[in-house]
Order: sequence, then C-alpha cells, then structure tokens
Amino acid sequence: MEKRLQQSAKERLIYSRENRRSDEVRGRILVTAAALIMIAATVAITIFLGVKGLQSFLVNGVSPIEFLTSTKWSLGDDHYGVLPFIFGSFAVTFLSAIIAGPLGIGAAIFMTEIAPSWGKKILQPVVELLVGIPSVVYGFIGLTVLVPFIGNTFPNSNGYSLLAGFIVLSVMILPTVTSIAADAMSSLPKSLKEGSYALGATRWQTIRKVLLPAAAPTLMTAIVLGMARAFGEALAVQMVIGNVTSIPKSPTEPSATLTSILTQNIGNTVSGSVDNSLMWSMGLILLIMSFIFIAFIRFLSARRKI
Repeated sequence: MEKRLQQSAKERLIYSRENRRSDEVRGRILVTAAALIMIAATVAITIFLGVKGLQSFLVNGVSPIEFLTSTKWSLGDDHYGVLPFIFGSFAVTFLSAIIAGPLGIGAAIFMTEIAPSWGKKILQPVVELLVGIPSVVYGFIGLTVLVPFIGNTFPNSNGYSLLAGFIVLSVMILPTVTSIAADAMSSLPKSLKEGSYALGATRWQTIRKVLLPAAAPTLMTAIVLGMARAFGEALAVQMVIGNVTSIPKSPTEPSATLTSILTQNIGNTVSGSVDNSLMWSMGLILLIMSFIFIAFIRFLSARRKI
C-alpha cells in the first residue's frame, strides 16, 4: 500500500513537471508568434508604403526636390509642392504641444503632489473620459464653437485657421500628456521627496528642483507622444483648419496638413495615377516622421535608464 502511494506521488510529480514544461513551451510559442506578427506587420507596412510612395519619383518622374520644397499644389496643372502641408503639420504639432505640455504636466503635478485623495479620484476619470472621446467629436465641437468664435473675434478671419487647428489638437493630446506625466511623477522614489523635506525645502521647491528634474525624461516622452498623435491626426484638423494650399502668414489664416489633404483627396484619385502616387508619397512622409518620433522616444527612454 505504501509503495503504491509512493509510486502514485512520484507519477503525479512527473506529470506536474511535464505539464509545467508543456505550458512553458506553449506560452513561449504564443508570445514569440505575437512578436513575429507585430514585426512582420511593421515591416510589411514600411515596405508597402515605401514602394507606393517612391513610385511618384521613380515611375512618374516627379522631382523629389520640387515635391518637398515647392509651395504650389495643383493636381490638374502638374504642380506637386507639399511644403505648405508639411509646414501646417509641424505648425499645429508644435503649437499644440506648447499648449498641452505645460497644462498636462501641471495637471499631473496637481494630481500626484497637491490634490487630496478625493481630488485624484475625480480628476483621473475625467482624464480617462477625454481619452475615450472620438476625434470627430473634437472636430465637430471645434467646427460649431471654436471656428465661429475665431471668425467673430478676428475681423480678417473666417474662423477656419491654423489657430483653430492647434487649439483642437491641444485639447486632444492633453489627456495623453497628463496620464503619462502623472505616472512619471507617481513612480518617483519617495526618498527624493523625503530627503528634500528633511533638508528644509518647501513643497514647491521640492517639486521644482527635485521631482521635475528627476522625472524630466519621462515628461519629455509624454510630450513627444502627444506630438506624435497630433502629427498623425486627420479628421478633427480637417474640419477646422481650412484646407488651403498656401502657407499661412498668421495663425488666424487657414492652412492645411498632410493628413487633411490626404483624407480630402485620396478618394478622388485613380489607383496607379500620378495623383494617387502623390498621396502615397505624403503617407510615406508621415511614416518617416512617425519613425523619427519613435526614435526620439527611445532616446529619452535610454536617457531615463541612465
């Protein structure tokens, strides 16, 4: 009887080991397959956009220098300069970051260092709610509220403007900046704050001279992530920016971005035509800018680890 129990326990141990080993193998296969799918999708998108985007220059004979530096855009008259759209994309991106960056970091500091526990319980759902609002809703609010307000405030503007575009984008990226900045401030070691207080520093001195410098790389990452979203936003910007083919001389004048022109014209082009290839070339520019943003984020992450 005792020998049978010992044998049964030994068999159960072997069976348990085999199950753990098989679960580990299955888990490894599943995770590896997921990683390979992500890598394959990224490579496929990059190759596809690269091939389609370069057709304008290699097949259709469009000059890449003219494409990137000319300010004239007219598909019917063979003018293919996208410089006004590149300028508009960078303008709304950087201007929205200038607004959303300080506001987001300030809100994160308030949530983590100043507000009582009940205040954070109220602010956190509000930020999460802003993240979940679709971009078309932001664009519609900007179209019905912000555009008429700008048109009535500035006599030389009809409301559709670069100003409306970056204000809408700043509201859209504010939750992203706030959430990441709040996580960065919350993850700082408590010893930093306690050591500063022990040396006689006030709360604001601790925040300004200790906590903010310590979290600076992650806070910059939050701003860059917000900029990446702003650069690729299409629908909300298209609804309020005006979509003209010239470089604006002031923020109250209409402008256009790469994404707004893409969404406006891609459905009106024939596959394989010069116009269609130009749309893919603009998409390739957006992809390259996304890679640049990602590389900058990786640089900031490496600096944070150091």
